[in-house]
Amino acid sequence: MEIPVFSVDAFTNLPFKGNPAAVCPLLHELEDDMYQKIAAEMNLSETAFIIKLNSKDDFSSGMRFRLRWFTPTTEVPLCGHATLASAAVLFYKKKNVNPTVVFETLSGDLTVRQRGGSIVMDFPLNKPTPVGLNEFKDIVKVAVGDQPVQEICLCGITKKLMVRLADKCDRSVLTSLKPDTAALLQTDNAQRIRGLIVTMIGDPASPPGYDFYSRNFCPWYGVPEDPVTGSSHTVLAGYWSEKLGKKEMLAYQCSRRGGELELELRQDGRLNIAGKAVIIMQGTLTV
Repeated sequence: MEIPVFSVDAFTNLPFKGNPAAVCPLLHELEDDMYQKIAAEMNLSETAFIIKLNSKDDFSSGMRFRLRWFTPTTEVPLCGHATLASAAVLFYKKKNVNPTVVFETLSGDLTVRQRGGSIVMDFPLNKPTPVGLNEFKDIVKVAVGDQPVQEICLCGITKKLMVRLADKCDRSVLTSLKPDTAALLQTDNAQRIRGLIVTMIGDPASPPGYDFYSRNFCPWYGVPEDPVTGSSHTVLAGYWSEKLGKKEMLAYQCSRRGGELELELRQDGRLNIAGKAVIIMQGTLTV
């Protein structure tokens, strides 16, 4: 069996930046173990599988597709950068003629559309709740060491713990963090946490005007650090919107690769996440 595969750098307009994802358009579903084997072989933070729902449609004319995301070790319920990458394959390589495409996912229907040189994704908004430092002091210690912390929040839906560094911290504090992966995995035996976000306020007055910065660590899913993460921004957007009093924000995830996200909180309680993507490779898997 031959399966087409694309390598896409998401949340960037430059090759080798942003977050890489593998995308496989499929004519039909595979066995679950095959999805996992392919994702392990790709060895990226996510491999996305676009599955046709209607035999009469193709990837150029279809409006609805199933979308599944797999890390090297497990299937995940939501992934922003691999959704962006999948939409880029449909719009840029398959020349899909529809102004809007809908993905059926474990997180419900996700709508994507083109806007100029960007792709806009309709995502859920997962606002976190403040928690006490003592409740998660061990994981915070592993994450940021002795750096000053301003607030800690937990999103029960996504199981992401958000640690906000004090405003007096320089951006270099965030970029220099090196949490120990093994230590992170040992700090939360109750499985209340499946992701760690470290964030800090940005500098909107300095071009290009980022409202906030972040990094995202996911060793619980076999991904020590996810370079640019759409799902973490479903948590960050609600938090920073309230703190900054803004509905539209520009965010930068300052991992080694780095990437930019445009965020817009909608009146219906959902979130638009927009970004660019670059397709850098295509080929065929033989399995």
